[in-house]
Amino acid sequence: MPRSKPRALTLALPVAAALLVTGLQAGPASARPAGEPATGTGCSSYGRVALDTTRNTATGLYELDDPGRGNHRTYDMKGATTGNGMLFTDADNVWCEDGPQADGVDAHYVHSVVWDYYLGTHGRKGVHGNGRGTCSRVHYGNHYANAFWDGTSGCMTYGDGGPNRRLITIETAAHEMTHGVTEATARLTYSGESGGLNEATSTIFAAAAEFFANNPADPGDYLIGERTDITGNTVSGRMDHPSKDGRSKDYWYPGIGGIDVHYSSGPAHHFFYLLAEGSGPKVVNGVAYDSPTYDGKPVKGIGRSAAERIWYRALTAHMTSNTTYAAARGATLRAAADLYGASSGEYAGVAAAWAAVNVK
Repeated sequence: MPRSKPRALTLALPVAAALLVTGLQAGPASARPAGEPATGTGCSSYGRVALDTTRNTATGLYELDDPGRGNHRTYDMKGATTGNGMLFTDADNVWCEDGPQADGVDAHYVHSVVWDYYLGTHGRKGVHGNGRGTCSRVHYGNHYANAFWDGTSGCMTYGDGGPNRRLITIETAAHEMTHGVTEATARLTYSGESGGLNEATSTIFAAAAEFFANNPADPGDYLIGERTDITGNTVSGRMDHPSKDGRSKDYWYPGIGGIDVHYSSGPAHHFFYLLAEGSGPKVVNGVAYDSPTYDGKPVKGIGRSAAERIWYRALTAHMTSNTTYAAARGATLRAAADLYGASSGEYAGVAAAWAAVNVK
């Protein structure tokens, strides 16, 4: 696989150029002494959470090293931009200190949510599907206000954000790590229509992971970036009506592949919402939605669970690096037939949802 470039988080900021990171070390591959699996408690921005950790028998300290999820490890970069920094440790396995440790707790927790979502919903063991954990790195750089996944190191990396910007969220982790899943499966080229589908895939599974987590501090929704701005004033996108951000497209049109992938992803976001929930007004987890359709015809949703399974099956079995919107329609119809049969309501729902975003 060619070296992958980390993509900057774009949930609530204008599109950023890809960051070229050098000197990254593969944390999960680093040799570590044997330890004892343990379960700790962390005080996170999501409330009090369980943390799977490891007790280092040589030092007696507990480490943010998750033995049940491929030995995923969480590191403190301490402002550096190369290497992995220092593995977080704690004396009593109660991770409730203020300061740098708090971000380590958040990162360790949100990774566990993403891992459990992919395993529990799709049977996928980690980003690459091989059971090997990745790593999380926090406090990257000097006031670096972004986050990214790097496929070479296998690390999810977070800067410290800004005064009103929270970077370590379930949505951020799931979105960026899903770029790794896409790299390992369909390898959708990050430009043209395939680039929009790549970006949409990350948004789709980020929303799915939020619903899966069922955490009352961050209820599942079809909004994009709603938790990243801690003032609560900014939502950078809506899957039910993408054009409300002023840039994204609700419907496919010839030439859509020529715009930025974060905006050409709109029809796929819209398709997934319609497939899962249907058109028209609806309230989900206290959030009001009202999704239009291209031809004005109503669409009946098939449910989020079936929609997730169909998109994942399409991604991993039928999409290729140059998949276009038309080809994505074919891939999801084949996926629906694989899972539910070509005469099923789910298959008909896929066709109807694509027609509603002008992909026929």
